[in-house]
Amino acid sequence: MPTPNHAQAAQDSYFMMLAIEQAKRGQYTARPNPAVGCVLVQGSEVVGEGFHPQAGQPHAEVFALKDAGAQAVGATAYVTLEPCSHTGRTPPCALALINAGVKRVVIAGLDPNPQVAGSGVSLLQEAGIEVSVGILTAQAEALNRGFLKAMRTQMPYVRLKIATSLDGRTAMATGESKWITSPAAREDVQQLRAKSGAIITGSATVISDNPQLNVRSTQLGVVLEQIPTPMIIVLDRRERLSHDLQSDYHLCRHADTIYWREDNLHELLKMLVSKHQCHEVLVEAGASVAGSFLSQQLVDELIVYQAPCVLGSQARAMVDFNPLSLAQQLRFDYHSLEKVGTDIKLTLLPI
Repeated sequence: MPTPNHAQAAQDSYFMMLAIEQAKRGQYTARPNPAVGCVLVQGSEVVGEGFHPQAGQPHAEVFALKDAGAQAVGATAYVTLEPCSHTGRTPPCALALINAGVKRVVIAGLDPNPQVAGSGVSLLQEAGIEVSVGILTAQAEALNRGFLKAMRTQMPYVRLKIATSLDGRTAMATGESKWITSPAAREDVQQLRAKSGAIITGSATVISDNPQLNVRSTQLGVVLEQIPTPMIIVLDRRERLSHDLQSDYHLCRHADTIYWREDNLHELLKMLVSKHQCHEVLVEAGASVAGSFLSQQLVDELIVYQAPCVLGSQARAMVDFNPLSLAQQLRFDYHSLEKVGTDIKLTLLPI
């Protein structure tokens, strides 16, 4: 593949960023498909753009080609993920680009899906189209961490969310915990839920807090009904809960809530990918469940909302994890730090 010069590389980065912005429009609605954006350019002018809105609907390239019309002939296409080469619920996008007369395709990153995995690039090159791969790859892949990890490892991308005080406490000794963090922080959690194919909690959390764990925000920029409802998984080894339409607990009234009675969290996560295509998983639970996911090194991203308050030594700890020495500690890198309302949001990645 040709290496672009500096001017070309700068132009490619600019237009790929526009394609990434298109892809973001599908980040809550495209599940279980990846969020993909496409921009078509003639010279230095955008002539078409599109994104993949929902599974079963056309892919980003098709919308961009339709937007460009006849101006697609001889254009450069910027796509955030390798165009597909197989027929699934929609025809191959690589063929759509070929048939439209596109002369060059710039791709942020290859698709690790075994049904694609480089074959889209090969199809384009065999048709005489110039292909460049590797423009703003990290930025594009950040939109689809779950899909990419699932395709590569058959395991989902797991986020663990914790709301805590300055002294690392999540509730009073009595269990009282509403609300430690601010409304802005709780609104921010709605974005995490909207990205997730599944939300995992524990039976103790259901009994003590009676959460709904639903996506209900009207500030996500999309119609709520277009967001696929995350599956709810309740870890309940002691079989304290079950489906009951008359239950006092919100989650027990839903017939599609799954109760996981086994110890093996690794098998649960594998099942969520293989059986339900849940590529991103959010864990919202108490200290015991949080500690289990952390100690078993199943967390890809730890998100802590820290409120400016102190709850004291008798309050409940944020994680049930008791290493015997410093050598057993769990360490993280700070990925980002931002203020959300009156709270601090820490996003950490395990080392």
